[in-house]
Amino acid sequence: CLLEDGHGVRALLRAGSDRSNLEGLEIEAAEGDLMDPASLRNAVQGCTALFHVAADYRLWTRDPQALIATNLDGTRNIMKAALEARIPRIIHTSSVATLGASADDTIHDEASPVQQSDMIGAYKLSKFLAEVEIQRMIEDESLPAVIVNPSTPVGPRDIKPTPTGKLVIEAARGKMQAYVDTGLNIVHVEDVAAGHLLAFRNGVIGERYILGGENLTLRQIISQIATIAGVAGPKFPVPLGAVMPIAHLAEAWCKLSGGKEPFATVDGVKMARKKMYFSSEKAKRDLDYAPRPAADALGDAVAWYAKNGYLGPA
Repeated sequence: CLLEDGHGVRALLRAGSDRSNLEGLEIEAAEGDLMDPASLRNAVQGCTALFHVAADYRLWTRDPQALIATNLDGTRNIMKAALEARIPRIIHTSSVATLGASADDTIHDEASPVQQSDMIGAYKLSKFLAEVEIQRMIEDESLPAVIVNPSTPVGPRDIKPTPTGKLVIEAARGKMQAYVDTGLNIVHVEDVAAGHLLAFRNGVIGERYILGGENLTLRQIISQIATIAGVAGPKFPVPLGAVMPIAHLAEAWCKLSGGKEPFATVDGVKMARKKMYFSSEKAKRDLDYAPRPAADALGDAVAWYAKNGYLGPA
């Protein structure tokens, strides 16, 4: 979006990081690390704006403190570098994970009450603490930051993939026959990117804006993905209480065996008890934000995963 809008872009990249998503883009690369303040000072020199979109996005990790440090201390480090460089405009990417949520179908917004004890897992806690630090720096150090809170971005180029991308892949392979009673707000990743540019143009310093899309139950999400991919959709509702013992066993086995992330996690089950339904009316009204239907995001995601070999045989 920035390149299309005529801006020059410098991207902070870790040494040895996967840069395939940047191929063909006319950007300047600056090698550094959020945990290395000296590299950040060099990276931001001469910039007229900072978009802080980096984060360790995992819902399970063997080292929660390292994840929290990356998302909290890393945020503090890059903001200090921006202040020293006198950058006049900052867009900080937070998350709806920092906002209020509930077990019913209530739709929440930027003003919904929330506290630190509501945060489940290292990722949500880290994003909450980082946003609190941003607000402190705005008030105490005149940090010129606007905060955006994306919901659940879905779409092309999720190369890792993210936890959300893994859900889409499993559903597109016909492997999600069971589902629990929960819900998410699905938004096209390109709309989130456009929302960042709108916040840069029109956002008010100190304000936060939800960049969301459409509220859907997990069953609706899996069903739409299955229809797009031409595979079997969800059939069996599973009580969350029945999933929790499985999550405990999966985590225990993963720790004992040294394997990859377990297919079910305790924090994941706890999160599923709350439906992540949100309103983007503030962003629509104040930023002219206009997200497309969730079906477009899911369709583009499935097509990209299929084209790039993520789906394999169903």
